[in-house]
Amino acid sequence: MTATLTGSPPAEAAPRRGTAARSALFVAAVVALGAAVLLSLLIGNQPISFGQLVAGLTDFTGRDSDLIVRYLRVPRTAAGLLAGVALGLAGAVIQGLTRNPLGSPGVLGINAGAALAAVVALALFGVGSLAGYVWFAFAGAAAAAVAVYAVGSVGRGGATPVKLALAGAALSALLGSVTSAITLLDTDTFERFRFWVVGSLARADPATVGQAVPFVVAGVVLALTLGRPLNAVALGDDVARTLGSRIHRVRGLGVAAIVALAGTATAVAGPIGFVGLVGPHIARAIVGADHRWLLPWSAVLSPTILLLADVAGRVVLRPEEVQVGVMTAVIGAPAFLYLVRRRKLAQL
Repeated sequence: MTATLTGSPPAEAAPRRGTAARSALFVAAVVALGAAVLLSLLIGNQPISFGQLVAGLTDFTGRDSDLIVRYLRVPRTAAGLLAGVALGLAGAVIQGLTRNPLGSPGVLGINAGAALAAVVALALFGVGSLAGYVWFAFAGAAAAAVAVYAVGSVGRGGATPVKLALAGAALSALLGSVTSAITLLDTDTFERFRFWVVGSLARADPATVGQAVPFVVAGVVLALTLGRPLNAVALGDDVARTLGSRIHRVRGLGVAAIVALAGTATAVAGPIGFVGLVGPHIARAIVGADHRWLLPWSAVLSPTILLLADVAGRVVLRPEEVQVGVMTAVIGAPAFLYLVRRRKLAQL
């Protein structure tokens, strides 16, 4: 295994761009996110014109287009924004903490753990609101992370990227099977919880989105404060300690941010994969390994990917919809394989 597999990309491999160039590119990325938001609001089974969108947001009169905008498109788009930001930041923090370029909430089984715990809360304990079952999602995400790290640490070499990825894939398959079994107990359960199997934004509603906002904001603030400490951690524990970094504190805060972000994203949209993996990789290819830039970029690019995937899912088999979790896999897997090949990770 080469050194590239066990750490963040070396500093000399990072794109050499000045602050002004990075800022200009970041503005362009924000504009792209705005375009994705607009497409998400306009495109669906029933197309909405820009005039109808403005009317639905500002002059609500009860028309069909107003109802679609306010109670379907806006909550769905907001859920996509929240979940995308959360998954992107969680993936970037995971990759930084573990120095594992294969790290993400989906690959390491964290999303699957959160989904199973939330489904248990919903199906077996009758918890009906996000404010209730999000705590189960947090517990499931944390338990899955601990289990994957424990399994991946067994044997020679400790918790290597390959072993963590394999342990995460195995745990995801196991937990996903249990989640499927619960949702297939009866038809009513399946219809209510089937989006927990692959992930979807179609069930988003204003109440759920509103309840999720404080959790995502807390996770975002916590993650963004870790930019400089993660740069030190990327150099190795010994160097980080020499630079004055408190490794255990950084890891504890990082884990708290990951659990809050991945748990909330899964509670809102189900176990959506690849977004938290591909988003940070694309960000790293643009701005390099400096987490002070990488984290904000991941928070912008990941929701753009998620929203565009959701829009594609609405039109590819119209009038039927393809769940966004399926679309992110279809779009994200080839993109990630391309990134793997470019970064010479295919030699795993």
